Amino acid sequence: MYANPIAYGFSCISVLLAHIAMIVNIYFNGNYKDTRDVAVLGAAVIIIDISYFVIMLLFKQSSYALDFLLILILNMSFIFQSCFGEVNFDIKHLITCIFSIASCKAGYILCRNHKLLQQKKKLIYGAVGAVLLINLLVDLIANEMWIKIGSFTIQPSEFIKPLFVLACATSIEEQQRKHKVLFMNIVYENITLLVLTAAICLVQVKSHDYGSLPTFLGIFSVGFLLRICYPKAKFSKKKLISVIAVIFVFLLIGLKYAPDYVQHRLHVDIWNDKTGDGYQQSQALIAIAKGGWFGLGPGKGYLSNIFAYKNDIVFATISEEWGLLYALMAVLAIVIMTAVPLINPARSYYHGTISACVCAAFTVQMALNIFGSCNLIPFTGVTIPFLSSGGSSMMVSGFMIGMLIACLSPSFKEPKHKKQEAAVPAWRWQE
Repeated sequence: MYANPIAYGFSCISVLLAHIAMIVNIYFNGNYKDTRDVAVLGAAVIIIDISYFVIMLLFKQSSYALDFLLILILNMSFIFQSCFGEVNFDIKHLITCIFSIASCKAGYILCRNHKLLQQKKKLIYGAVGAVLLINLLVDLIANEMWIKIGSFTIQPSEFIKPLFVLACATSIEEQQRKHKVLFMNIVYENITLLVLTAAICLVQVKSHDYGSLPTFLGIFSVGFLLRICYPKAKFSKKKLISVIAVIFVFLLIGLKYAPDYVQHRLHVDIWNDKTGDGYQQSQALIAIAKGGWFGLGPGKGYLSNIFAYKNDIVFATISEEWGLLYALMAVLAIVIMTAVPLINPARSYYHGTISACVCAAFTVQMALNIFGSCNLIPFTGVTIPFLSSGGSSMMVSGFMIGMLIACLSPSFKEPKHKKQEAAVPAWRWQE
């Protein structure tokens, strides 16, 4: 169905007013050299808003709630990134926002038909393996986690996330294909998923990308729990406790055998080492305290002089310049965006698993970044979806939101086969 004109128009006006309020805040409280900088930024934001409102109508969906939340948070992110240190039009982040929108629509189109995705499960596993191989080769050849192309960088491990979510998604039919092995009933696909998860973890450890491990483990835990609980139409507390116990054991093993620099991060006192390993976190906490609820003003913060202020400690940077209230509102918008498909009844078992896994990925990433900035956990360097800068992260996050939109507006059409069976003449039925 198409959008209700009144509700659609009201939502458009609400998003526009929210962004205009941010531009007005920059005009009165921001740090800029020329008012034309503010005008150009405001014009770009309004043009993007209106363009996306028109594009949305080209897609037939059951709900447009996630689209409005997406454009709201994307343009908030563009405004934030253009104001850190001084109001300066961030063309690079604007490009990544546009790519994120395109990725969202691609995710929506590709993930609507769950039956087609189930048929292509082997290709999904193969794609995960291919990206893992690329990630491993980049680490072995360049000793880095990124592929540099001019001023842009691509992080292969980011592209594993949506593929891994699709690998974790399953159907009732698949979970009923049990095989007797010794004295246990085993689903072969579940074993394959366990092996794939182990391979991802090993490659991440080899690449020294420990910060992404909790995200992948979060996706796997939710997906695997739904696999073993849903077929019986009930939630098993014993299985939940078992999964939590296994995760806790692996966590203890990981902490015990973690590299020396990780061990140091676990025990560092940031206030006694403010010029060393505790520098970023101590400055982030000071900045959050200085910003208070309403901030020092766009472009008036100090964290813009600190390394990774646009991505790893972006929550603290936003809190310093815009205030803790703005930072929490931005995070809440992302939380609501991932929660909407969980609140609405799942249209299929497959789409329900996708929604839960995507929600787990976003929640873990935000928790790692925010808690790391606030010194509640060791610093991980994980980005906040949409708020942090980074082309790979923005594209993948957009694609995963497209997957959620597909979960709300699924397609149940049977895949078209290339060879159609010949029509049976009517006289044959009479024989």
